[in-house]
Amino acid sequence: GLVIDGRTLEYVLHDSLQNIFLELTEKCRAVVCCQATPLQKSVLVRLVRSKLKAMTLAVGDGANDVSMIQVADTGVGISGQEGMQAVMASDFAISQFRHLRKLLLVHGHWCYTRLTNMVLYYFYKNVTYVNLLFWYQFFCGFSGTSMTDYWILILFNLLFTSVPPIIYGVLDKDLSAEVLMELPQLYTMGQ
Repeated sequence: GLVIDGRTLEYVLHDSLQNIFLELTEKCRAVVCCQATPLQKSVLVRLVRSKLKAMTLAVGDGANDVSMIQVADTGVGISGQEGMQAVMASDFAISQFRHLRKLLLVHGHWCYTRLTNMVLYYFYKNVTYVNLLFWYQFFCGFSGTSMTDYWILILFNLLFTSVPPIIYGVLDKDLSAEVLMELPQLYTMGQ
């Protein structure tokens, strides 16, 4: 890992040293910046996002972390002694830092599987409906006649587009939380 303080961070964020700093950070498993200003934090996250084309996760617990959380792809706010500013600006909120592991490994895995299955669900639902309309045009001689009334189309999309995703989103858990916490490598399978 690499630990860097605010003064050193100010130098490495200068245009001439950015590429060298990024090469060094790519070789590290973790980079910890301490005593950095809010501007330095947000510039560092923006630099990693733009130059390394990486997805970023910013975790903060105070008002000085708000700009970093907003610049990152995903922001996690920790409610605590420093107030609620970071929580209000974040995508996810947790009460303690130790809950970050469960947020990423368990809920992140479930989110991946749910999203991928829902994309497939919507794709096949629409293919089915469009195929029905396509083959009906052969039956009616391509006259442009509508096969169904508009209220049936609305009801079809209401029932088959809103209800199943809600049920699926609430009930689907491919693996238990305990298994996902014991085997963190399962998270990468969803990606």
